[in-house]
Amino acid sequence: MAQPPRILIVRLTAMGDVIHGLPVASALRRQFPDSFLAWAVEGRAAELVEGHPDLDHVIRLPRHWWRSARSLHETRKQLRESKFDITVDLQCLTKSSIIAWLTGAPKRLGVAGANGREFSKWFNNCLTDVQASHVVDHYLGILKPLGIESPKVEFKLPESSLLTEYAKKTLADLNLHTPFAVLNPGAGWPSKLWPAERYGQVARHLHQQGVRSLAVWCGQEERKLAEQIVDTSQGAAVLAPATTMPELAAITRRANLFLGSDTGPMHLAVAVGTPTISLHGTSQADWCGAYGRSNIRLQQYYQGGTARQRRAANNTAMQAITVERVCKACDQLLARSRAALAG
Repeated sequence: MAQPPRILIVRLTAMGDVIHGLPVASALRRQFPDSFLAWAVEGRAAELVEGHPDLDHVIRLPRHWWRSARSLHETRKQLRESKFDITVDLQCLTKSSIIAWLTGAPKRLGVAGANGREFSKWFNNCLTDVQASHVVDHYLGILKPLGIESPKVEFKLPESSLLTEYAKKTLADLNLHTPFAVLNPGAGWPSKLWPAERYGQVARHLHQQGVRSLAVWCGQEERKLAEQIVDTSQGAAVLAPATTMPELAAITRRANLFLGSDTGPMHLAVAVGTPTISLHGTSQADWCGAYGRSNIRLQQYYQGGTARQRRAANNTAMQAITVERVCKACDQLLARSRAALAG
């Protein structure tokens, strides 16, 4: 191209998937250092991309922007103002591909095959049959038509000075010093929950090694689970205050270990470089588990079915993951960390 391209990344929701897409921004910036690079996102997920060092602009779209002719027109006007040359649709659903199409960009990257869902293959016009085992690599594979293949994976999740001070003060107030672990009992689906009392048992095991635990939560239902961890930990765990996702990222960045199921905070831990153990039942560990060889994914068996069936399922597959297996994984990650510090 004669001029540096103007590129829009489209990943509207959800928290974990937005985090998975962050390496795409870094890969595009390395390939096109002088480009104008923006991200279209909905709702609270914008908190995760605002301030990213490789982005020039974040387009925050309201929920249900497609439900009226007026909001659709306003969205189109907002998108056209930036005069994008290229869009990268990571979500590959009808609504995300419509966003790409509304920009008027001549080159709209998406996915061929089964992963190009709903009507996305109609609105995107540069489709790649991506072959990848993990969603992070799948997203990066969409960039192949731009000459980007097997790029270095960098999340670069930003942390402001205010967040740094918040994390330091919060940990001091909780009398929580390193080493400590973050335990996240919540999940978007009940079928992804590992019993809270088992987290409490893990906290007791960690405490025997001089590692205290912080039980984190979001919303009142998850708070009850976090309180169960504290109640069953025999003093080995403390309850975290309510946090935003950026605040949780700042706290987790300072932890020595993260344990949780397939949910946003787990992917957040990976993005900030905290050694992570992910637990899986109705999600496939290889596809959406803790990314990277330095982390551990645990799954006794996959509880399959359609997305609706898996969402409505019980958590039998999660319960099949034993406390002993989780404790062993914790020991492995802590031993690696100690060896790295010693070396």
